[in-house]
Amino acid sequence: MIQLPLISLYIHIPWCIQKCPYCDFNSHILKGKIPHEEYVKHLLADLDADIPLVNGREISTIFIGGGTPNLLSAEAIQQLLQGIRERLPLVKYAEITMEINPGVIESDYFSHYKHAGVNRISVGVQSFDNRKLMQIGRMHNSNEAKQTAILVKMLQLRSFNLDLMYGLPNQIFLEAIEDLYKTIILNPSHISWYQLTIEPNTNFNSHPPILPDEDTLWEIFQQGHYILSNAGYQQYEISAYAKPGHKCQHNLNYWRFGDYLGIGCGAHSKITFNDSQILRIIKTKYPRKFMQGKYKNQQYNVKKTERPFEFFMNRFRLLERIPRIDFCNLTGLTESTIRFPIEQAIVKGYLEETNKYWQITEKGKLFLNSLLDLFLL
Repeated sequence: MIQLPLISLYIHIPWCIQKCPYCDFNSHILKGKIPHEEYVKHLLADLDADIPLVNGREISTIFIGGGTPNLLSAEAIQQLLQGIRERLPLVKYAEITMEINPGVIESDYFSHYKHAGVNRISVGVQSFDNRKLMQIGRMHNSNEAKQTAILVKMLQLRSFNLDLMYGLPNQIFLEAIEDLYKTIILNPSHISWYQLTIEPNTNFNSHPPILPDEDTLWEIFQQGHYILSNAGYQQYEISAYAKPGHKCQHNLNYWRFGDYLGIGCGAHSKITFNDSQILRIIKTKYPRKFMQGKYKNQQYNVKKTERPFEFFMNRFRLLERIPRIDFCNLTGLTESTIRFPIEQAIVKGYLEETNKYWQITEKGKLFLNSLLDLFLL
């Protein structure tokens, strides 16, 4: 019998003022005015169609991502969150996160977002170096990033995150470390610190920039990890650092193979049922088609042979131990189905095992793709 996990709600706002050359998310350049009320109306209609899938379960977290969510007016965000509360039960003190980008937001919007129920904000800073911001296509400058972070901090929300990238075009070690120090000075409760990678179907893939070599990247990571740890941030995922009590609960639910309902252009859902079925749904990618009421693009059941890879692809991102019972409870499979790859991983030094837990090793983190390949059944 499968165990129904926690369930979260993801909401996608697809528009951006311009497309960053490294971005492979479902974002679309805004042409004309944003349809605030109309898009919220369709988001709630999309949710209405999916409510039966939730089957009365309480929503543990909400995440408004993009795109650039703060292109939506404060009134639209309030209408959206109110509409969700009228339709779905939320756990008490549910984490409600909203992504924002500096440079495209009016200062008085912040308090309105808080009043609407947003209690965690994630700011897409990426760098405090103006030259680097131009190279990666960001619209804001260093001062705007700093002022946005200060305004968010003044709200005294439950938590706030700053996104920071390293390994930027032509970036040297000292530039990356200076960016990190400028982030820490702002004292966010959570820092997402991740390496720039070149993804397919991006402008950088078509016109690759010159990136730091592997030795420089490793030096940046090692020193950066040391600095973050000494500043009181605990690494709990490959690119996530948090002060005690401030881990992102929404992302933890993803990585722990929890369930999530996704509404909006290109959003994804994963829903588990009592009969051990695991359903995945992908929403229509394009705003025009979505706002014609054509919300669902495809859905399919996750095959049992695919579940081990999906489970570990998520769990191995986290540094925490994996309770062995979670594999059975959340996939509906017995551990015997993965004994051979588990034993291979142990022999290769990628994984350690106790009676109750699995723990990825330092070697396993370095050879994560090789470790995951073992679970392609």
